Amino acid sequence: MASPPQRRDLTQGHIGRTLLLFALPTLGSNILQSLNGSINAIWVGRFLGEGALAATSNANIIMFLTFGAVFGFGMAATVLVGQAIGRRDLDAARRAFGSAVGLVLGGAVVVCVLGWVFSPAILKLLATPSDAMPLALAYLRVIFLGLPASMLLVLLMMGLRGSGDAMTPLWFMILSVILDSGLNPLLIAGIGPFPKMGIAGSATATLIANYVAAFGLLATLYIRDLPIRLKGAELRYLLPERHLMRTIVSKGLPMGGQMLVMSLAGLTMVGLVNRLGVDTAAAYGVSQQLWTYIQMPAMAIGAAVSGMAAQNIGAGRWDRVHGITRAGLGFNLLLTGAMVGAVLIFDRPVMALFLGGHSPALPIARHIQLIASWNFVLFGMTMVLFSVVRANGAVMAPLIALVISLYPIRIGFAELAKPWLGADALWWSFPIGSTATLALAALYYRYGNWKKGALLRPREAEERALAGTDPAGRLQPGG
Repeated sequence: MASPPQRRDLTQGHIGRTLLLFALPTLGSNILQSLNGSINAIWVGRFLGEGALAATSNANIIMFLTFGAVFGFGMAATVLVGQAIGRRDLDAARRAFGSAVGLVLGGAVVVCVLGWVFSPAILKLLATPSDAMPLALAYLRVIFLGLPASMLLVLLMMGLRGSGDAMTPLWFMILSVILDSGLNPLLIAGIGPFPKMGIAGSATATLIANYVAAFGLLATLYIRDLPIRLKGAELRYLLPERHLMRTIVSKGLPMGGQMLVMSLAGLTMVGLVNRLGVDTAAAYGVSQQLWTYIQMPAMAIGAAVSGMAAQNIGAGRWDRVHGITRAGLGFNLLLTGAMVGAVLIFDRPVMALFLGGHSPALPIARHIQLIASWNFVLFGMTMVLFSVVRANGAVMAPLIALVISLYPIRIGFAELAKPWLGADALWWSFPIGSTATLALAALYYRYGNWKKGALLRPREAEERALAGTDPAGRLQPGG
């Protein structure tokens, strides 16, 4: 029998070192993705002006909501893959991954066609300004054409991370960013042999980058014989199995819902901030730019914790699961705390890049940072706890905790405390909301029944394991 493909075994070795080495490539991918968005926005703004930048913002809202659902399905598939890898059950990992790809890619093609047809109606529903409508329409339609490749790329990267491989996704993220940011000015302005496409050129650069990266990563799966590749009879796994599709959808929708809840809370907060005037709105916008980078370590550690915990749960290594939680909390405190400290020390020169050194919004932005930035340390600790419980299929409790802490607590405090604290009520609502979320997450981790929330029932897990090699471990703790 051929030996199984090489993979990173997250169920062995020093927990802290393994977690850190697994998290760092994901952190690199997150940074590159954000930098790519910033660079592309600069190209559009410099070449085409404010109207084009507004057009891309409107189109990107739609794409963000679409990716929210894919993120949820991808996370569910990642956990299934991780648990199967932990059981040494490659067949179950491929079944789960194939079902996720078939489900999401089929849906992406349908959304691509419908999106192209109904783009004008969608933009009108968003109340896109009339002068930005033609630009937004041209941009959005090309983005919809690239949707299947974007979805496939996301799923491939998440599936590989579930199998314990975080480096391969990083290399293809680097390729995507180089292509996207490099082609943007060439296709926008028609430099050299490239056609002058205006705003559609920016979207076309993203389309080309995603298709090249997606098919390149797909080819790499087969060239290197990586664990989640499908060959021969395994290709039938792309037709989603009913029980796997039910699991992916039932667990994926709440995970995607968490992104939706956070997005809606963010939009609500923007509405509250906008009432305070242009300077405060500008200060808040710059603060959000910095927060994007502050929260990256927390997001990367959370993703690494989820993948690592899923493998150890699949292997029945519950002693390591609790060690992973402790290591994740420690790394978050160290890395996110360092990011917050750096931002507070160097906030003025960084913010001056956006606002100018004499902007009246600058002192407001610095005041916001001083009150609110440290809440991301609490956010990161919450991400670790949520990632561990989600690794065993517990998805509703994190969603409910977010709804409670973001709406009645954060938004409620921002509104009710305004007569006493003024604008500071908005900024203090961030650490207060994060404290509430962390408290709920800690209570659920300590006293909740998440250890019994396996994605596959024990009998199903055994049946899947019989189809693989060297089955080991249980999905839930004994006793």
